[in-house]
Amino acid sequence: MTISKEILDELLKGVERPEDLLGDAGLMKELKIKLMERMLGAELTAHLGYEDGESAPPSQPNRRNGTSAKVLKGQDGELPVAIPRDRDSSFEPELVKKGQTR
Repeated sequence: MTISKEILDELLKGVERPEDLLGDAGLMKELKIKLMERMLGAELTAHLGYEDGESAPPSQPNRRNGTSAKVLKGQDGELPVAIPRDRDSSFEPELVKKGQTR
């Protein structure tokens, strides 16, 4: 996968100091959080069998049920991540398992 120059330019808009990229509120940390949340959403989509924003198939009684806040601890400090939920709690994420904090 290749990231285009245009996408990089858009992401780096407003980055003027090293802290803007690597700091506690920097772009790298935000990208990690957003990518994890996107991957977790894709896991829930695969689990439920329908895309976010679409109507659930009539054969699927389980539905999306918002998110739960979770703080992961890693080499970059704390990462607050929104973990998607389903109504019957059968969703077991692979990326960030239940009970996992690191």
